[in-house]
This record gives sequence, structure tokens and C-alpha cells, in this order.
Amino acid sequence: MIRRDAKASLAGPPGSGLAALTTFTVLVGLVARQRRGHRERTERRALAAPIRDAAVRAGLAEAGSSTTTHQEPCIVVVMAAYEEAGSLAGVLAALPERLCGLPVRPVVVDDGSRDDTAVEARKAGAVVCTHRRNLGQGDALRTGFDVARGLGARVVVTMDADGQHDPGELKALVEPVVSGAAQYVQGSRFLGEYDDAGGARDVGIRIFTALINALTQARITDCTNGYRTIDAQALDRLRLVEDRFSASEILVQAAANGLVIREVAVHIRRRETGCSKKPRGARYAAGYLGAIIRSWTRAQGSRSQVRAGA
Repeated sequence: MIRRDAKASLAGPPGSGLAALTTFTVLVGLVARQRRGHRERTERRALAAPIRDAAVRAGLAEAGSSTTTHQEPCIVVVMAAYEEAGSLAGVLAALPERLCGLPVRPVVVDDGSRDDTAVEARKAGAVVCTHRRNLGQGDALRTGFDVARGLGARVVVTMDADGQHDPGELKALVEPVVSGAAQYVQGSRFLGEYDDAGGARDVGIRIFTALINALTQARITDCTNGYRTIDAQALDRLRLVEDRFSASEILVQAAANGLVIREVAVHIRRRETGCSKKPRGARYAAGYLGAIIRSWTRAQGSRSQVRAGA
């Protein structure tokens, strides 16, 4: 009797073996999924590289042939655009020609659009780079950043092409970077106005913002806002690789690399035309969370390499 009790004790409580097996199976599945996802992302990046390179070369060639090319340092406004022909012209027309003593140069990255996005952008005087197929906002922004460097940018701004970001608020984002008070300025809908406030999206933004703040001590209020300004030299310190969900990656990398970050109030307006290209519901949440974790992990790895080199 004593032996049977001892054996039962070693075996654990009823059902513990099944629970352990289930946990192990889930963990194996998660690891396999992560490895598969990593392989797929690596393959996508390899396929995207020549498309991006061709777009950068064409954009810089177009800028070089323009009679309005500025040789002095400038503010480059990068817009990643996918089928935004209906709103793009109005956004570009509202941009100032100069700001804080610097010329403003719009760069539109047409990310595989099937409409007249590129045509409308050129009509409005923007430098246009075209991806021959849709790669995602992260790849489109990196293409724009490469062109901005080629144009001699002093400050790089990212804003949406759909009319949600107010060009009239550009000075509030640019001025702290030009003056040297900040290297990264993030717009915040929660400090300002938000036409589509409320609902599950608000809750999700606040949760992801809290997570990024916990990981990086960024102390920001709106982690998904794409209306931002970055010092061009500081931009070179960011390791950007994500093809989608780029807002989390840029912010995590900026905070992890010690950039001086500020937030300013902005008004996020309703779309003028069309609809959002972001995935819906759980797909968006899962993708955004994955980008946060991968970006933070890369940042930690980079810091470990720096410490090891020192």
C-alpha cells in the first residue's frame, strides 16, 4: 500500500500528465510557428530588396531631373501610399513650401497601387517612387527614408496620404527637431483630437502603448500614430526591417536607441476617401504585438553587441 501511494505521489495529481503533454504540444506548436514565420519574413525581405532598390534609384533620378531640386538641407515628407488617388492631391497641396527656414520636399512611395496614385502625386509636384507590387507600409517607408537621405534631408516627416493627418500641424512636429530640443517627435491623438474616438480600437492602442512604455520607458500616449518627425542623422541609428506594423517598430527602435522623444497634440481626422488597408480585429492585434516583440528583441540584441564590443 505504501509503495502504491509513493508511485502515485511521483506520478502527480490526476490529469497532470495530460496537462503537461498539452502544454508541451502548445509550446512545440508556437516554436514551429515562430520559425515558420521567421523563414517567411526572411523570404519576403529578400524578394522586396530589389523592388525597393529599383524604386529608390528611379525616385532619386526623377528628383535629379527636376528643376525644383534643392541643394540645401531640407524637410522631406514621406508618404507611403496604396491606392490613395482620391485624397493624395489635396494632402500634397496643403503642404507648405518652406517651414522653419527649410524647404519642404514631399516624397510619395506608391506601394503597388492599381489606381492613379502615382499620377496624382506627380501632378502635385512630389518625388514619386513606385513599388511594382505591394510590399507593405514598412517597406514603403524605408524606400522613402532612403530617398530622403539622397535628397539631403535634415528632417524626415512621415504622414498618411489619406487626409487623416492635418498638414497645418506640421510645424508643431518639425520645430522641436530643427531647434535640437528633440530627435523624434510623435503626434498623439489622445493629447489632441480624434474624430473616430471610442470603441475597441482605442482600448487596443492604449494597451499596446502601455506595453511599449513598459519595455522601453518611452512615456508616450499614442503608439500607433504615423504622424511623426525624425532627425535624419538619428534615423540612421534605427534598425528597421518590418514590412508591416511599422509604427511600433520605429517607436521601439527610437526609444531603445536613446533618441530624445517628445509628443505633441495632433488631430486625427476621418478619412477623406477610400477605406483603411489595415487588417481587421485579431489579425491586426496579433501582427502589431508580434512587431513590438520582434523590434524590442532586436534592440536588446543590438545593445548586447555594443556592450560586448566595449
